[in-house]
Amino acid sequence: MKTERSNRTMDGKENKLKTARLWRDAALRSRKLRSNLRQLTLSTHNNQKITLPENINEIEALNLGNNSLQELPEGLGAALINLHILILRRNKFASIPLPVFELGHLTELDLSHNCLGNFSEEIGCLKNLKKLCISHNKLTALPSQIGTLQNLEELDISFNELCQFPRSFGQLKKLRTLDADHNKLAQFPQEILLLSDLEELDCSGNKIDCLPTGIMTLQSIKILWLSSTKISALPETFCDLKNLESLMLDNNALTALPQPFGKLQRLKMINISSNFFEAFPLVILELVGLEELYLSRNKLSFVPEEIGKLFMLANLWLDNNKITYLPDTIVELSKLEELVLQGNQIAILPDNFGKLSRVNIWKIKDNPLIQPPYEVCMKGIPYIAAYQKELAHSQPAVKPRLKLVLMGLKDAGKTKLRQCLVSKRQDIPAVPGNKGIDVTNWIADVERSLTFIVYDLSGDNNYDLIKPFFLSPGALYILVVNLKAYMSKHFYTYVGYFLHLLSAKVPHGVVCIVGTHMDLCSEMEIEEKCLDIHRQIALQEKRDIKFLEGLAHKVDRALGQDYDVRTSSPHALFYGVSDKNLRRKKAQLQYLLNNRLQILSPVFCVSCAKDLRNAQRLKEKLMSVAEHREIFPNLHRVLPKSWQMLEELHFKPQELWVSWWDSARLGLQAGLTEDRLQSALSYLHESGKLLYFEDSLTLKEYVFHNLSKLIDILNVFFQRDATMLLQKLLIHDDMDQLTAAQLHHYVEGFLLHGLLPSHVIKLLLKAHIKTQQDLHLILELLEKMGLCYCINKLKSKPLNGATVWYKFPWYVKNQTPHAEAWINGSSNMSGHLFAVEQLQIEYNFPFLFPPGLFARYSVQVNAHVVQRSDGKFQIFAYRGKVPVVVSYRPSQSGLQADTLSIASHASLPNIWTAWQAIIPLVEELNVLLQEWPGLYYTVHVLCSKCLKRGSPNPHTFPGELLSQPRPEGVTEIICPKNGSERVNVALVYPPTPTVVSPCLK
Repeated sequence: MKTERSNRTMDGKENKLKTARLWRDAALRSRKLRSNLRQLTLSTHNNQKITLPENINEIEALNLGNNSLQELPEGLGAALINLHILILRRNKFASIPLPVFELGHLTELDLSHNCLGNFSEEIGCLKNLKKLCISHNKLTALPSQIGTLQNLEELDISFNELCQFPRSFGQLKKLRTLDADHNKLAQFPQEILLLSDLEELDCSGNKIDCLPTGIMTLQSIKILWLSSTKISALPETFCDLKNLESLMLDNNALTALPQPFGKLQRLKMINISSNFFEAFPLVILELVGLEELYLSRNKLSFVPEEIGKLFMLANLWLDNNKITYLPDTIVELSKLEELVLQGNQIAILPDNFGKLSRVNIWKIKDNPLIQPPYEVCMKGIPYIAAYQKELAHSQPAVKPRLKLVLMGLKDAGKTKLRQCLVSKRQDIPAVPGNKGIDVTNWIADVERSLTFIVYDLSGDNNYDLIKPFFLSPGALYILVVNLKAYMSKHFYTYVGYFLHLLSAKVPHGVVCIVGTHMDLCSEMEIEEKCLDIHRQIALQEKRDIKFLEGLAHKVDRALGQDYDVRTSSPHALFYGVSDKNLRRKKAQLQYLLNNRLQILSPVFCVSCAKDLRNAQRLKEKLMSVAEHREIFPNLHRVLPKSWQMLEELHFKPQELWVSWWDSARLGLQAGLTEDRLQSALSYLHESGKLLYFEDSLTLKEYVFHNLSKLIDILNVFFQRDATMLLQKLLIHDDMDQLTAAQLHHYVEGFLLHGLLPSHVIKLLLKAHIKTQQDLHLILELLEKMGLCYCINKLKSKPLNGATVWYKFPWYVKNQTPHAEAWINGSSNMSGHLFAVEQLQIEYNFPFLFPPGLFARYSVQVNAHVVQRSDGKFQIFAYRGKVPVVVSYRPSQSGLQADTLSIASHASLPNIWTAWQAIIPLVEELNVLLQEWPGLYYTVHVLCSKCLKRGSPNPHTFPGELLSQPRPEGVTEIICPKNGSERVNVALVYPPTPTVVSPCLK
């Protein structure tokens, strides 16, 4: 009883304190008002009524927005005799409160984002209104009295359910701005044609199929938005809108523009994207003052030479058309700042492209570029300029070389198949399976200089971390299947998994499926198994496409709703996600649907036994596919002779690396001066010929030209064979007094915990490196690739002889994080603290979790955390003093997705510290996921209330919210799993939006 009485006393004191604070705030406001303050904002919590403070008769602007009000305070009209501006947005008014009509001096009224179902005729009382906003309501009609508002200049009635306007609407003679977008207008309202002073009009999102010929009466119009209507043609009278400056006609059904369109000489911006133009509308070329032209997502096949006339153009968007070439005159557009060309069929860029030096937004991907090569174009205009300048200095060279990648399960017959392809001998000796990654050159056709660079990727799972490094666009992939071992019920293991892997890493890649061991199968067995593989590939592809199309349909449905509908209920599809993020998501899904793997059928069967049955036919097939220009346009890429010479000169030194200065000397032999070397090295890096990291402070001083040696080094670390590792260590005489027992201990620690000291690494690599500098650079390179990190490297001071340890997360076996105890002799991991409020971002991977992603991510986060402790699938660490946990949960069945989550916790007032801890880790993961352009995954923010309750299936908010600002005036969100629980917005939205949504690439 005493406790209860004490609690009641405390509650009473707290309530009195709150009341005292409210009165103090009101008194302060009153004093400020007496100091000639003319504006007042009032807010309330828990749907309390608002009480007006005293002495407010001088107030000119009152903001009562974001309060969930259903009625206004009594006496408002009498008290606010000088009020000019009233903001009532984001409340719950079902009709306009009557006190509003008493405010005869009002010039601005904002009633947007309410629940208005009707609009009172008493609006006519507000004769002085100049600005009226009633958007985002449920209005089906406007009152006839709206026409009496003779001083009205701005009117926003967007996002309602209006089907027509009252006749009196045409009496609004002073109206300059009208937003009527996203209503239910079936035709263009004739009343608008009477508004001769109208300067801005937005009728987007209505089902207006045509414009009236009387549109010409809007002689003052400057800005006209008619996006997402059903307009299929413009009347010729449209061209008489002589003051028009900005025109939005995207997402309509236009096929042409009227002939007199050139009369619109004041037009500065026109957007006719997402229409049905098959030919470039030539009438646009007469608009010499045009600054922005958007023609994306049409069916254009060419751009006219006369485009150079539009010398004022700053923005030119021509993406997702069927354009095959650009005119030479495009380089004369010297003021161009944005040039978007992605998703076309452009193979060659015009000369002198470097003249477009002001371009800062440049998009060119998804084009079959050969001159300059794709890798050069993706680096940007300065690199294109350097390439073209180099091409002018030295003669062009075409040397067709194609990357050929053999992949498949262990014992599929990849190594034997490689020997069959590469060797000219008829009798090929038996060769053991490849241990790791192997690279061989195969000169398939001497006359045509057609060369394949054959990569044989081991089927051993130990190499899964490094195999993705060798999967790149523009290669031909051979998926090798052992037909004798193949079983229909294990299709996904033999074939389906590899197709998902390639689809995620190299969308639109070319795959040839080769069945081996045909000599061990009967004719009937071969036929049945090949047909089964073919059938199951088709079924998997059909399922994947159906899944993606279903998601795209859901996005379309969400885009068809008002944004307000999506924010009104957490049950809504894509709750709270902005139109911009939804359009990005739709574009991503469309990209995945448009860039399916190119699987060559049927299954090609070979025998690698003595008879080499079908081996020659396979060689011929591969050469035929390689020379198909539509499949491999990059095979015929044109390079400056000097770049090709530089590549060949770099192949001669036997060392693992050359210094930048040595590379520069080789450049001089190739005719490249120092200032022209950078672009050549950048291209050779991007095309996979060598490694040159121009963004790394240490590594940019070196060029790793000997990829074969580098691959040998990678193979050392990833064979996961204790006997082989010990053999490499024990063959050295200079072991620095290390005993065999100590070496065994180190190997055991490496295979269990992924830990190795640098002096043992040096012994392991003795056959591959010569100097301490070699070792230092290799470790720096492995860290750059995300394969290992130093766990005790000091930032500034030397280590004074202390042993330097490196961790390879791929090898961590212990389920619970205690690996560092292996070095220190005791467990250092602190227990998981009770989460006051938990933040958790979760990534879901329904198709494929990229192999090695968690291990590489473990390396990348090391720069951001301290006091870390690792398990096989979990990392406990701190960002400053804030705890973070990174967890990977593999799928337990085909029905579940793999998940990777990043979590932290803090008290609600300090939750910003948890966001500060999480966001850099989210951004690091996003960078890694950029390497998988065809990977579908989703991101979610888990409901903190559900997590606190221990729910096994917490509610998930869309990850796109991470890139959006917190909604204005909203403090809490309802959790759909439990309607009585409300989640603070600070637990769903970060304090500052991330630059790009984690879900989007």
